Amino acid sequence: MADLSTTPNTHLLTPLALFISSIFSPVVFADDTSLEVIEVQGHSQNKHLALGSAESLLTNLGVDFSASGGVSNLPILNGLMGDRVKVLVDGADVTAACANHMNPPLSYVSANQITAYHVIAGISAVSAGGDNIAGVISVNSISPQYSDSSDLGWHSGYVSAQYNSVNNARKVGVGARITSDNLSFNYQGAFSDAKSYEDGNGNLVFDTLYRVQNHALSAAIRDKNQQLVVKLTHQKIPYQGFANQYMDMTDNTSFGAIAQYKHVFISSELEAQLNWHDVKHDMGFFSPEKTGMMPMSTDARDISSQLKWRLNLNSNSSLLLGQAFYDYRIDDWWSAVEGSAMMGPNDYININNGQRKRIAAFAEYESQINTKLWLNSGIRVEHVKTRADDVQPYNEGMAMMNMNAMPMQPKNANAAAAFNAIEHNKSDTVVDISVLLNYQLTPNEELQLGLARKNRAPNLYERYSWGVSNMATTMIGWYGDGNGYIGNPNLAVETAHTVSSTYIKSAQNDDWRVSANIWYTDTTDYIDADIVRSFNRFGLENTTRNILKFTNTDAVLYGVKLDLTANIHESKALGNWQLNANITNTRAKRNDTNQPLYQIKPLHTKLEISQQLGRFENTLSWQWNDTKTRVDTTRFENQTDSYNIVNVGSKASWGDLTLSAHVNNIFDEYYQLPLGGVSIAQLKKGESTGFEQLAGQGRSFNIGMSVAF
Repeated sequence: MADLSTTPNTHLLTPLALFISSIFSPVVFADDTSLEVIEVQGHSQNKHLALGSAESLLTNLGVDFSASGGVSNLPILNGLMGDRVKVLVDGADVTAACANHMNPPLSYVSANQITAYHVIAGISAVSAGGDNIAGVISVNSISPQYSDSSDLGWHSGYVSAQYNSVNNARKVGVGARITSDNLSFNYQGAFSDAKSYEDGNGNLVFDTLYRVQNHALSAAIRDKNQQLVVKLTHQKIPYQGFANQYMDMTDNTSFGAIAQYKHVFISSELEAQLNWHDVKHDMGFFSPEKTGMMPMSTDARDISSQLKWRLNLNSNSSLLLGQAFYDYRIDDWWSAVEGSAMMGPNDYININNGQRKRIAAFAEYESQINTKLWLNSGIRVEHVKTRADDVQPYNEGMAMMNMNAMPMQPKNANAAAAFNAIEHNKSDTVVDISVLLNYQLTPNEELQLGLARKNRAPNLYERYSWGVSNMATTMIGWYGDGNGYIGNPNLAVETAHTVSSTYIKSAQNDDWRVSANIWYTDTTDYIDADIVRSFNRFGLENTTRNILKFTNTDAVLYGVKLDLTANIHESKALGNWQLNANITNTRAKRNDTNQPLYQIKPLHTKLEISQQLGRFENTLSWQWNDTKTRVDTTRFENQTDSYNIVNVGSKASWGDLTLSAHVNNIFDEYYQLPLGGVSIAQLKKGESTGFEQLAGQGRSFNIGMSVAF
């Protein structure tokens, strides 16, 4: 019988076995090989030098990010972004409660709070999560630690701080833990404050400032066979700029609770989890860097439960059975502006009592068939129901006035009436299937194969955003492209069929390791957008945008990834030197038009050399991104030039004290982010004559320290 009264030892699993391991387990190992699986785990031994956005932990793992706010960038896996990527925080499914996705799941946790994290791109086991076609990102901040004493006493704590010169960012992380042999209490807090950053030309990139604080308090109790953990969370973001959106975040206040229970039996394991998350979110304007007058608000709540039962069939195989329930509710309204003829006298009701419920059940079989062959296969069935109540525009007079002033602009009053007249209840039943094989060709060669069918039902904004005016539509969308979007209640479920293969070869003495991965995804009913009409709110030659309506189409995505890790030198005088290199290329297009999909990152590579010498760890990295010429013309996506970024850094530890110093973008290269969207803030300030691509950060001197006690 397994014993929960002992802390698990650090260990290494095979890459495929790794990604079906439960997120409840406090794994503390590292590995970055996989069949479309990237796995890296971190824990308290990192001295908590990682502060701020969780993005800082994931960018080195092949996860791309679509630029948004300072802590709200949207992850991209295999060219797919937004809700297509399932992000779990401590196993909880949290929904972005904003028409611009300003509060995505990763924005609710800071890097120093995370003890383990893993990424499964493309093909994931059905137990890893449903309602996604791109993959799963799971971050865990719950990892109870215990002492040998029966008396409750101090266990450990830390204080960390960091400063970044490029945006005058100040970040602080604090942790404290008291424990006994069966009780554990832990607090993790974080605070970040940053001004708008400068680009490589020394110019201010307007509206990229933010302030955020996160708090988490957890308590755990255990005996020999079971463990119960309860965690409470709170976030407060008083403001966060979004340079590529028409609005900014003026408040995001959330509270959450998670309860996890695990019981180990003689030949099985039971895991259960309950989640609750409530958020009040406001948008508007707070800075002279982007001005305006229009409040928008959302109140949202996520409640979910998961149950998993693993049955050990024999010493080499097991059956995992699971059930899950998810209930998401949101109200989205835009308060009337006093004295405004266009934005009043009534509140604009965007989504009224929106609901999205999912019920899921899955079965997953895992077997070490022989010494060379490992198998994981599973099936997951989900039933998804969405609904929303009737809506209203600001008023009828607004619509008539807009028609008189701008004859080509349709009336929101008519759109609201049309929306209220149709059926809002929608339901879909979807089936996910995955098959994964790991074959050991030789002691130093491995072949991984995978097939998967994955599904994602439309989110509430894709289905129920009903406004048709220029103003109303440009408030919808998480693409940072300056266009406007209209929902479509008749959207079908996205279904992706993916095949992936990875070949891995390593030296007998583990001095080097190379992997090559190729993958292909065919997506039916991919949710894209078609042009309804064009508009030009700024009246300049290069400021035309489109009003788009969400629609289903078919799309194809494929890519290649190469990775190399090698120990290049080891001596007492110079220490241990290691080389890490990778290159990634992704292509994606609509089948009906052959047009490239939006925000597909061009060919890019990274080369890093690290040295470990005594207490010092030094790194030098070079990143190169190719010219982006394959763009989505429907969204007026900009092309971007190729660029190089060189970073250098060092850190050193003296007992409980760790100091770090880094210089990012050491040559102060000016570049535009290929996944950055357009700078609406720069255009509104009159600093550009069109929708220019958002620029990346210039040179930054970063210093940090962490003290453990």
